Amino acid sequence: MKLRVVAAGLVITVAVSGGGILATGALSREPVPTGLDDASLWLPEPPTLPNTLGGGAVRFATVQSESARDQRPLPLLQAPTIDAQPPVIQPPLSTWSRDIAPGETLDVVLADSGMAASDRASVALAIGAEYDLRRLRPGHSLTVVSTVDGGPRTVTLAVEDGVRIEAVFGTEMITQVMAPETEVVTVAGEAIISTSMFAALDEAGIPARFAVDLAQMLGGTVDFRREMAGGERLRLLWREARVGEDRIGQPDLTFAALEIAGSLYEVVWPDDASGQATIYVDGDALRVFAQPVVGARLSSVFGRRTHPVFGNVRMHTGVDFAAAHGTPVQSTAPGRVSFIGWRNGYGRVVEIAHGPDIMTRYAHLSTVPESIAEGQRVAAGEMIGRVGETGTTTAPNLHYEVLVNGLPTDPLVDDRLADAADPEVDNAEALARLTEARARLVESLG
Repeated sequence: MKLRVVAAGLVITVAVSGGGILATGALSREPVPTGLDDASLWLPEPPTLPNTLGGGAVRFATVQSESARDQRPLPLLQAPTIDAQPPVIQPPLSTWSRDIAPGETLDVVLADSGMAASDRASVALAIGAEYDLRRLRPGHSLTVVSTVDGGPRTVTLAVEDGVRIEAVFGTEMITQVMAPETEVVTVAGEAIISTSMFAALDEAGIPARFAVDLAQMLGGTVDFRREMAGGERLRLLWREARVGEDRIGQPDLTFAALEIAGSLYEVVWPDDASGQATIYVDGDALRVFAQPVVGARLSSVFGRRTHPVFGNVRMHTGVDFAAAHGTPVQSTAPGRVSFIGWRNGYGRVVEIAHGPDIMTRYAHLSTVPESIAEGQRVAAGEMIGRVGETGTTTAPNLHYEVLVNGLPTDPLVDDRLADAADPEVDNAEALARLTEARARLVESLG
């Protein structure tokens, strides 16, 4: 029974399949479009073989050889060479700056900036090579530019007169001193003295330190305390260096004219910075005098005073001129060097004999030139040392003494040094200098 059912299914299946095939064949006998029928009959033309020379076998071999050569691996492409270097990315920097306070050292200020001890030592070594760190004063300023790790990139110390000492740290350490470009101008001023010369100059807007220069020059010629009654006219001509409107450094007097008790006292300073000035009375050359320190400030006078170190009242046997460490010190008159060395309290000293009875002493010096020796003659205005703070002193200064027969005398009043060592004055040349100075004063005041 089962066999008959299976056989019947196969018969039906074959019948259906045959019917489908017959139907498909019937459909395929419909006419085909002419264009499509032609396209079905198209065949590509056979390729034209190239002409050969002397046989196809040789030509075929040649073609095969070229084809094989062309199929060799191509060379690798080389990256183009770029001449320009990629930009160097600078690390971020931080800047710190402040002024130096009284009593501070460079190391203290650097520590306040957060700099490590090893870096502080390197900075002190670099800046100290160009600037005496003992000269640090309030008002000086320090600027530190640091990298992200706190190491110094540049350290700049700004000191007096617009001068800056800069230390640059990188692949190598470089220290340089940079001074501003200045313009030297000539200035004139006039003052009427009522109470004191200092007060008169200050009120007239003239540098009051010029009173020290005039006291040095005219102290042995004019008794300011007795002869000045008030109302005297003082006219001055000086040079000063400027950066814009700011004055840099100390000004230098070139001419002064002071009328006292019916007489005209005039002083002409030279242009060669020798400090040798010519003093005139009523137009006649009186003497030539050299200042011990040009441009210094008179910090202590002759006479009894409270000692700045010991605190008791003592006799001050000279005058003190406050000046920067290293400022040149000059002989005030021609003479012979009688002593170079150290004396108790005075520090390093140079003493010069001006004849048998008069001697000048220059104390607290930092150095003495190797060209200066005992027994050597020196001229007025010749450099014999530099300002220092050796011996018993609180700051750089020159202690200047004049001794007559071994006894100290007031250098700003006693004129015996000038009388004993007064050089010959060329009256014709001196008169020409005076005439020129008067003309410059009139022009500047006008």
